[in-house]
Amino acid sequence: MLDVALSVMSNFFITAAAFIFALGALIVVHELGHYLVARMCDVKVLRFAVGFGKSLFTRRFGRDQTEWALCVVPLGGYVKMLDEREGEVAVHELGRAFNRKSVARRFAIVAAGPVANFLLAIVLYWVIFMSGMPGMKPVIGDVKHGSAAALAGFLPGEVIDSIADEKVATWQDARWKLLQHAVTHRPVKIEVHNVRRDITIRLLDASAIKPDELDADFVETLGFTRENLTVPSLLGDVTVGGAADRAGLREGDEVVAANGKPLRTWDDLVKVIRVYPGVPIAMEIRRGETMVPHIMLTPDAVDERGLTVGRAGIRNPYFVEVRYGALASASLALARTWDTSLFSLRMLGKMLVGEVSLKNLSGPITIADYAGQSAQVGWIQYLTFLALISISLGVLNLLPIPLLDGGHLMYYMLEIFKGSPVSDRVMEYGQRLGMGVLLMLMAFALFNDISRLING
Repeated sequence: MLDVALSVMSNFFITAAAFIFALGALIVVHELGHYLVARMCDVKVLRFAVGFGKSLFTRRFGRDQTEWALCVVPLGGYVKMLDEREGEVAVHELGRAFNRKSVARRFAIVAAGPVANFLLAIVLYWVIFMSGMPGMKPVIGDVKHGSAAALAGFLPGEVIDSIADEKVATWQDARWKLLQHAVTHRPVKIEVHNVRRDITIRLLDASAIKPDELDADFVETLGFTRENLTVPSLLGDVTVGGAADRAGLREGDEVVAANGKPLRTWDDLVKVIRVYPGVPIAMEIRRGETMVPHIMLTPDAVDERGLTVGRAGIRNPYFVEVRYGALASASLALARTWDTSLFSLRMLGKMLVGEVSLKNLSGPITIADYAGQSAQVGWIQYLTFLALISISLGVLNLLPIPLLDGGHLMYYMLEIFKGSPVSDRVMEYGQRLGMGVLLMLMAFALFNDISRLING
C-alpha cells in the first residue's frame, strides 16, 4: 500500500514539474519574441513578466533598467512597453514609446510572440528528427467488420507503406496522415504490402466518420486495429547492459519456450517477462538453425504506475526508430510545423461550423496530464509534446480575437486600410467581446477536462 502511495506521489510530482516547465518555457519564448523585436525597434521595455498577480521575484537589468518578474499565477505573461496610452511619458523618451512607432513596427513587435513559438517548434522537431523518432511499424491487426477499412479491402497483417503518396514509417506517422485526410471527408489512396511483399493500392473513404468520433481513437473508428496481430517472439534490438544482454541473448533470437511452456508470439514473451520481476526464467532459444536449450534470464524489476513488473531490455521486431540528417531534419521540421499549424486552423474552423466536436478542446488539466505522461515515456516524446503545444499557442495567439496578439494585428490591418488608428471606443468594445469569447473557450476546455477525469 505504501509503494502505491509513493508511486502516486511520484507521478503527481513528475506531472506537475513537466507541466510547469513546459508552460514556463513556452511563455518565456513567446514573450522573449515580443521583447527582442521591441528592442530592435528601439521601444523601451518597462517590464518582462512571467505569470500574473503578485510578484515572487523581481530584478532590474540593462540600460533601460527593465524589471524582470516571476509572478504567482503561471498561466501567461506579458511585456510592458513605454506607451502614452498607459501613462505619462517624458518628452525625451517620446520617440521610444510603442504608440509612436510606425504601424509596420508595431505589427512586427506583436507578431514576434507567435512567430517565436513557431520557431521553437521548428527547432524541437529538428532535434527530434535528427535524434530518431521511435515507433511501431504500421502493421494492421484485426479489421473491424463493416468499417471503412473493411469496405476498402484491408487485411490483417498488411503493412501501410504510404498515404496519399507520402511515405509512413510508424503508426504515429500513419495516424497523423489519416487524421489530416479524415477531416476532409474525401477518399484517400493508401499503399500496403503483405508478407509476400505484394503491393496493393486501396481507397479508404472516411466520409462516414462523425465529428464526435474524431475525439476518440479515430483510427479504430476507421476499422484499423493492432489487436490479435501475430508478431513472432523474435528479439529486435537488445539493450546493452540490460537483463537480456546479461543473459547472452542476441538480436534475431527466437524465444520458443519459457519455463518449459512454448511461446508463439511477442505478446506471450512480454507477458512472461512482466510477471517475473527479479525471478530467473529458463528459456529455450532458436538462434538461426541452432537450438540453445537453456538460457537463464532474470528480468529487471521496475516500477510502472504503482506496479512492479519485469523488464528485459529488448525491443519488438516491429519497433523502428526513424532518424534523418541535419538538412533533411530541418526540411521535415519546417514541413511538420507548417502542416500542424494549418491543420490546427482547419480544426478550429470546423469546430465553429459544427463539423468537429468541441470535445476536442483541452484545458490545463488535460495538458498537464499529457505533459506528465510524455515526460515519463521519454525525452523524445516530451519534446514532441512541447512542439505541439508551442504550435497550438502560436496559432491561438494569431486568432483575430481582441486581447490576443491576433486581435491587435487585426486593429493594425484596419489602421493600414483606413489611414488612422482604431478609436478607443472600438477597442474597448473589442476587449469586452474578446474577454467573453476567451472565457467561453476556457469554460468549454475545463468542462472537457473534468469530463475526461470523471470518465477515466
